[in-house]
Amino acid sequence: MKKRNLLTLAAISVMFAGSALAKASVEIEWQNPEEYRDVKPVNQSRSSFREQTFKRLEEYINELAEKLPDGQVLTMTVTDLDLAGEVWPASFVGFGSGGNDVRLVKPIYIPRMAFSYTLKDKTGALLKSDEVKIKDMSFQDRHNSFFTSEALRYEKEMLKDWFLDAFPEMIARSK
Repeated sequence: MKKRNLLTLAAISVMFAGSALAKASVEIEWQNPEEYRDVKPVNQSRSSFREQTFKRLEEYINELAEKLPDGQVLTMTVTDLDLAGEVWPASFVGFGSGGNDVRLVKPIYIPRMAFSYTLKDKTGALLKSDEVKIKDMSFQDRHNSFFTSEALRYEKEMLKDWFLDAFPEMIARSK
């Protein structure tokens, strides 16, 4: 009886492993991130803030890629990132001289991102590629589908808009 249960468990594991491999995947390269326009922290080191920001954006892009047909591979090379808002010393925005820096989010400090991408099918055939510069000039004037407490909510909304515009036929085909 135990042997049969182990075989069943092994068969189920193989089925799930196969389906996990078939899903769309994402590969992201953050090229020369120290030269990006604005990935500045307000209360932590630059490198840890940059890593945390990239991780959150990668997780979200992977979430978006779940809408693509199984087996497709989205490869992105990010060449610039400018987060919504601008980092200012606390004393410049009226918080005195003892505080941390502050990210001031105003309509003039728009989120932007520059990258190139390729989308390939499961055989490796190129489906689509492009050099992209996205920005959201009305990021504070329109509906944002994320909670106000969500980290990188403006950047995620901008990426979602790009993704839905760039791959409508792929998304429709995967349903």
